[in-house]
Amino acid sequence: MDATGGHGGDGAVEQVSVRLAGVAAGTRTDGLLLGIDFGGTKMAVGVADGSGRLLAHRRIATHAERGAPQALDRALALAAELVAGAGGPLVAAGVASPGVVRPDGIDLAPNVPGWERLRLADAVSDALGVARVAVDNDLNAAALAELRLGALRDADPGLVVGIGTGVAAAVTVGGRVLAGHRGAAGEIGYAVAGGPWPGTMLELDFSGRALDRLADELGVAGQAAGLAAAAELPGSARDALTARVDELARHLVTCCLLLDPQRVVLVGGVAGSALIRGLLVDRLAEVLPHRPDVVLSRFADDAALLGAVTLAREAVPAAR
Repeated sequence: MDATGGHGGDGAVEQVSVRLAGVAAGTRTDGLLLGIDFGGTKMAVGVADGSGRLLAHRRIATHAERGAPQALDRALALAAELVAGAGGPLVAAGVASPGVVRPDGIDLAPNVPGWERLRLADAVSDALGVARVAVDNDLNAAALAELRLGALRDADPGLVVGIGTGVAAAVTVGGRVLAGHRGAAGEIGYAVAGGPWPGTMLELDFSGRALDRLADELGVAGQAAGLAAAAELPGSARDALTARVDELARHLVTCCLLLDPQRVVLVGGVAGSALIRGLLVDRLAEVLPHRPDVVLSRFADDAALLGAVTLAREAVPAAR
């Protein structure tokens, strides 16, 4: 599920910006690192120095309705442009993608038609001439960024919950992200919601796209963000949004009871709503016997991108 990207906006290309990120402990590499975060709504591409410090990044619209090939081609063209602008050799790339990534395709990534047929590592290697390409689920990448640079550096176990175009979770234990037997750990977007059995999927009830649809049904302008704004006041918008938050909260309660996390980190565009965060925190606090810290990622929409850069950095063998 695509769970980390921002949601809403007009899809305009952002200007190249210089950013400084925290640098994880480890050996600096010579040359450049590339990070690509593919999302159902937007894609982010960043170039970092050998220590993992972002030099420049740009975000562009995915245009999911136009299919996977054009999204991949535009992201790779942007990557080549940023690498050329930064100068120096590209030594490794990291890619964050929705779904469960296999060498010959991608499972559980329904938001961009044709995404399941992509071979991302091969495509990036062929287009940019880089031998080391690490690919992982987008929320796993975001969790890696939280482990190395963010809110989970001093918390174990940790739970990262992504609410963007879709919804998903990632579990961290002992400084590692748990992939699961098939790489599908944390795909809570497929959890059973509503009734009668088998009801529907959680992602169809609560996600950026689900809230966009709800806003449209209620006649509220501004999609998910407009719905959250309207729900600040009592009325039908607040009642409807609260019912959807309740559904998500039930599943997060189960996740917390199973894992007993020290800290829960919220990432993604929808998680940026103070109202939604407040409702979730209140519901967890009301029923959990042991309450974890619940915090908003300080990386805003960049957690998966920073995780992709970290994947690239950790793909380079440490110097002896």
